[in-house]
Amino acid sequence: MTKITWLTPTHKLGFSLYCMMAGFITYCSMYAFRKPFTAATFDGLQLWGIDYKIVLITAQVIGYALSKFAGIKIVSEMQPRGRIKAILGLIGVSWLALLLFALTPPSFGFVWLFLNGLPLGMIWGLVFSFLEGRKNTELSGAAMSVSFIISSGLVKAVGKYLIENAGVSDFWMPFYTGFLFVPLLLVGVWMLSKIPPQAPDDIHLRTERVPMRKAERKRFFLMFAPGIVFVVFIYMALTIFRDIRDNFAVEIWARLGYEGNSQVLATAEIPIAIAIMIITGLMVLIKNNRVAFYINLMIVLFSGFLLMLTTYLFTNGLLSAPLWMILFGFATYLAYVTFHTMLFERWIALFRYRSNIGFLLYIADAFGYLGSVGILFYRNFRSNQTGWLDFIHQISYGTGVLIILLSLAAILYFLQKEKNMSRQKTSLVA
Repeated sequence: MTKITWLTPTHKLGFSLYCMMAGFITYCSMYAFRKPFTAATFDGLQLWGIDYKIVLITAQVIGYALSKFAGIKIVSEMQPRGRIKAILGLIGVSWLALLLFALTPPSFGFVWLFLNGLPLGMIWGLVFSFLEGRKNTELSGAAMSVSFIISSGLVKAVGKYLIENAGVSDFWMPFYTGFLFVPLLLVGVWMLSKIPPQAPDDIHLRTERVPMRKAERKRFFLMFAPGIVFVVFIYMALTIFRDIRDNFAVEIWARLGYEGNSQVLATAEIPIAIAIMIITGLMVLIKNNRVAFYINLMIVLFSGFLLMLTTYLFTNGLLSAPLWMILFGFATYLAYVTFHTMLFERWIALFRYRSNIGFLLYIADAFGYLGSVGILFYRNFRSNQTGWLDFIHQISYGTGVLIILLSLAAILYFLQKEKNMSRQKTSLVA
């Protein structure tokens, strides 16, 4: 068999573009099985006296959160040879759940959405396992990040189109949307399967990435416990904001005067995706892992400030609604994407710790989505008279302050950690 010569790390441009496309296509396709149901409104339906859509979103987020807790073990331990089968199997289970969602009475819907979310939470880590620990990881991560920014709006726009123009019901729409993306999913997974392991230069620059057993995960956690706690709390706040904006985008845009406009769901995300892809991609130019790591933490800090500023300007009539949604989304996604594609990558590389991103990411994700579940329950049972738009306004400032303070704490912790490790090395040499 003729070897694809440009699909090697020595062919930098071709290899980078290939990895970017593989990650983008695969993760974009996954969203077609996770997010399209949020484009439906399920008007007039309730379950146990709760708005039906909130029940569905809560059920899926609970499943997704449990998937993240499972991913701490499963993704971090996954051997390379099992990743492709795992991706296809997990998405297949989620699609089957969408079929059962369409076939059974609405009172069973929350069960199927729970089972839909349960396998999908591990897809990011499995896909990113093919891409981490390389000189071009930021570029690949940028493409994957663009995929979940754009695809969320895209699949909801497709779902909305099926309802409004093809006569598909709210209950069948998620299954058919997934069906439309199956060919693209297969292409993306095939491309991932052709990506070679880390090259020696990658290992030298970014540290070798290996599966982590229980003892190795425990040792890593104990070594960086305070830093992990700081970033997990930041990530919880970001995940809550991202999920509110994402899951209730239809309702928020309607409140802003764009009801029935399916195009805005996709087009509003495009400038966010472009800006974040440029920022994330440029990080690959920073070879020094220490510089890149602390820049990442500063980006997170800046995002907290921008979150407060944009909300203040909008509530005081200084920003238009579309511009606020774009800037507010940019502030949220900028920090969120930093965690997913850069911060954990450089953390491992800086401290030269043989491990993998899956462990750190899934600790953060697990508690992040646990926070999302909590805020959904709070919103429905304690603050249900407040619309989602007003609710975001209420918690924006506190969240921004929390992100800034925790980012500063994390920066100080890691600086001190470096000093302590340097002293230990010096004492050992002496």
